Amino acid sequence: MLPAFLIGLREGLEASLVIGILVALLVKWERAELLPRLWLGVALAVALSLGIGFVLTFGTYTLSEEAEEVLAGALSILAVAMVTWMIFWMQRHGRELRGHLESDLGRAVATGGLWGVIAIAFVSVAREGVETALFLWSLVRSSGAAPEALIGAALGLGVAVLLGWALYRGLVRVNLRVFFTWTGLILILVAAGVLAYGVHELQEAAVLPGPETAAAPIDPATGEVAVGLGAWPWGWAFQIEDTIPPDGPLAAILRGTLGLRPVMSWLEVTAWALYVAVVGAVFVRRSLVPPSPRAAGQTALIPPAT
Repeated sequence: MLPAFLIGLREGLEASLVIGILVALLVKWERAELLPRLWLGVALAVALSLGIGFVLTFGTYTLSEEAEEVLAGALSILAVAMVTWMIFWMQRHGRELRGHLESDLGRAVATGGLWGVIAIAFVSVAREGVETALFLWSLVRSSGAAPEALIGAALGLGVAVLLGWALYRGLVRVNLRVFFTWTGLILILVAAGVLAYGVHELQEAAVLPGPETAAAPIDPATGEVAVGLGAWPWGWAFQIEDTIPPDGPLAAILRGTLGLRPVMSWLEVTAWALYVAVVGAVFVRRSLVPPSPRAAGQTALIPPAT
């Protein structure tokens, strides 16, 4: 529930910030008659995101087990790539978001086209919505806790909407740099688990070499797939189900938050560790760069409504 809540909160807040900025700009420019077009674009983006989630959830039932594993693995890796891009994009361009939106919306209003404002709202919100749908689907599959994840995501989105409204009304001030830094760090750990799950599914489908393929090293003493350092790179990294029961609460916590399981292959562990080390190091290094004097004191991207 916690990772899903975080995903819903972060993605929902980004969408809320975008919507709040667009609404504030139209109100400031005294073009409130364009607000219905804006909300139409938002509604279409939400519908697209829900549709993708529906197709991913129910459309895979008609696939064979191998095809479902390949699809789950590929989409999980795609979800990690999208979330990673989102984390770094917001880290780099978050303070410039209002300027970009103002420029795009200004051109759309100036041209007077029917679809201009709709398209800007749709594209801006759909990006967050599609990322959320894809990442949540992968998180649910990797954790095996669909009800908890959906409840957590719904709560996160609800809090994000309330926080976005409060920012728009000027009722609260949030240091968005700090918020996106800490949530970004946590999301990197969650994304590493989803990446490991994607690798696991591709190994299950024999797309990648692993313990269940012919490339697996065999322990000569037991005749089973090797476990431990000698099993690298295609064998089992560890099998500690006797210490941490797969159905126990500790295993559920590790699987639901970090994506770690009592039984993992070396390729899964390597992918997890490399992602955390490389992406985490780059993110932290960029986070340590001080913001410009103008942005250092900025706590919200939305001007209070008047």
